[in-house]
Amino acid sequence: MATQLSQKRVLDSPLIPDRLYFKIGDVARICGVETYVLRFWETEFPQLKPNKSGTGQRLYRRRDVEIALEIKRLVHIEGYTLSGARQALAQLRRSDVQSPLPLAGADAERRKDNVAAAIGQARAELREIAGLLSSPHPGAPRRRPRVASLPAHSGSLFPP
Repeated sequence: MATQLSQKRVLDSPLIPDRLYFKIGDVARICGVETYVLRFWETEFPQLKPNKSGTGQRLYRRRDVEIALEIKRLVHIEGYTLSGARQALAQLRRSDVQSPLPLAGADAERRKDNVAAAIGQARAELREIAGLLSSPHPGAPRRRPRVASLPAHSGSLFPP
C-alpha cells in the first residue's frame, strides 16, 4: 500500500528541472504557490531550510523543492493543519531514513547516465589540465628584458 502511494505521488508531482539550486520564484512556480507562502512555510517547517546567497537570496536545493511539494500536498490537497502536516512530514522523514525506497528503473538509469557523463567530462578536463601543466610552457609569452643592454663598443651612456 505504501509503495502504491509513493508511486502515485511520483506520478502526480510536477517535473523538477535537473539543477543544483533553485530561486524562490522558480520553486513557487513549480509548487504552484506564491513566494510569501514558501517564506511562511520556512518558519513553520524546520525541514524546509534553503541556503542563502551572499546577497540574502534564497537558494533551494532539489530536496527542499521536494519537501515544499510534500507540504503543499499535505496542506492543500489532503487538508492537514500546519501542525498535522509538520508531524506527518517528520514521521515520513523518519520512515524514509529507516527504509529508503529505491529509484524507479528509468529514473535510476537516467541518473546513472548523467553521473557517468559528468564523470567523463571531468576526466577529460583533468587530462587537458594535466597536459597543459606537463608541457614546457608552449604558449607562454616571451618576456622582454626590463633593462636594455648596451652594446660593448659604445662609450656613451645614452644609446643612439
